[in-house]
Amino acid sequence: MTDTLDDAALLRYARQILLPEIDIAGQQALAASRVLIIGMGGLGCPAAQYLAAAGVGNLTLCDGDQVDLSNLQRQILYGEADLGRLKALAARDRLRAMNQQIRVSAWVESAQPESLAAALDTHDVVLDCTDNFGSRHAINRACRNAGKPLVSAAAIRWEGQLAVFDFRVSESACYACLYPDGVEDTEDTCSRSGVLGPLLGVLGSMQAAEAIRLLCTGHSPLAGQLLLVDAQSWQWRQIALRRDPACGVCA
Repeated sequence: MTDTLDDAALLRYARQILLPEIDIAGQQALAASRVLIIGMGGLGCPAAQYLAAAGVGNLTLCDGDQVDLSNLQRQILYGEADLGRLKALAARDRLRAMNQQIRVSAWVESAQPESLAAALDTHDVVLDCTDNFGSRHAINRACRNAGKPLVSAAAIRWEGQLAVFDFRVSESACYACLYPDGVEDTEDTCSRSGVLGPLLGVLGSMQAAEAIRLLCTGHSPLAGQLLLVDAQSWQWRQIALRRDPACGVCA
C-alpha cells in the first residue's frame, strides 16, 4: 500500500473523495492507516466491511471464537459454509475478497492486556466490538495507556449505545468513568435476553463512520459523548460524559 492513489483507487473511492472532509488527502490517510477491530461478532462484521470498502489500508481482526449457527442471525460476514471456522480467519478471507487493495490480518485469540499493549503501538484507531464488560474494561485501559482513540459500541434487546473516547486528549473521560470496573458479575447478555440483528448493523456502521472521521479529520463530534438509541421507538439521546475524579483508570 502506498500513499499514491492510482486510477482504480480514484474510481473506486470517488464518492467519498467528493466529500470535502475526506478529499484526496483523506483517502490517502485512510490508505496509510491501521485499524484494530476487537470482536468479530454482530458489531465487528459491519464495521469491518465498511472500513474495508472505504479503503482503510490495514485492518487487524481480533477474535478467538468460532462461527456458530446462532451467530448467523446478525453476524453478516459469515454463511453456513463458515460454521466451525475461526471468525477472524473467515472474516479475513471475506474482506480480502471484497477489496484486494488493502491488507487484512487475523489475530486469532481473545485480546489480553499484555498483547493489547503491544498491538496498540502499531494501530491508529481501535474499535471495541466485544460483548462483555471484562473485555471492554481491558481495551479501555490499554487504549488509555497508549493514548489511542477508542470507538466503543454495545447493544442488547432493542437498545444500543455508541461512544468515542479520544485518549489523545489528556482530560478525556474513559469507559470506566461511565461503567466502573467490577460490574461484570451483574451484566446482561444477548444469549440470555436476545438482540435485534439490524440494530447491531446500525451501530457497527456508525463505529466505522467515526473511525473514518477520526482518520481523515482527526476528531469526532462524539468524543466525550454517549449516544443512546431505542430501536423500538427510534428515540435517540446524547449525553455528555464527564471524567470521574474517582475513576480507577484515568483519575
